[in-house]
Amino acid sequence: RWEDTEKTLPELQARLRKALDYLAGFTPAQFDGAGARAIELKTPAGVFHFTGDSFVLTWALPNFYFHVTTAYNLLRHNGVPVGKLDFIGEV
Repeated sequence: RWEDTEKTLPELQARLRKALDYLAGFTPAQFDGAGARAIELKTPAGVFHFTGDSFVLTWALPNFYFHVTTAYNLLRHNGVPVGKLDFIGEV
């Protein structure tokens, strides 16, 4: 767990590098059977129980797309010239 103290783009970029370095330390073997592993997620709203698969499909991906969509909408609202292809990528 890391503190949320970044206030500048370089600080955010450093945090991303730190996260990528952390993830690079895992081996593929550490993910064997991950889809069936039990996950307990404690939040202010309560405790949620998942398997690895259900966590990704019902929690992680919906949260990811919610935040990407929100950022996209905020950028557009504030005049940044982004369009649909910036959101969905090249087809």
